[in-house]
Amino acid sequence: MARRCMLSGKRPNVANKVSHSNIKTKKRQLPNLQTRRVWHDEGGRWVTLKLSTRALRTVTKKGLGVYAAEVGLDLSKL
Repeated sequence: MARRCMLSGKRPNVANKVSHSNIKTKKRQLPNLQTRRVWHDEGGRWVTLKLSTRALRTVTKKGLGVYAAEVGLDLSKL
C-alpha cells in the first residue's frame, strides 16, 4: 500500500538535505501516517484507514462520515 493518507491525500515530499559544506543531496520527507480503526456511524461498523495525524484530528472534530463526504471517499467499499 502506498504511503498516502486516504482522506487528506498527504504523500511523501522530496527536499534537499544541505550539509555544513553546502552540498545538497535528495531526501524524502515522509508524512506521519497511522493505521487506525475508526467507527463509521452510518455503516455501523469499524473501518481501518491509513490516516495522517492531521486528518485524524479532523475526523475527531467533524466526524468520519462528514469528512469522507467532503473529500469524496466512499466508505462502503472499504
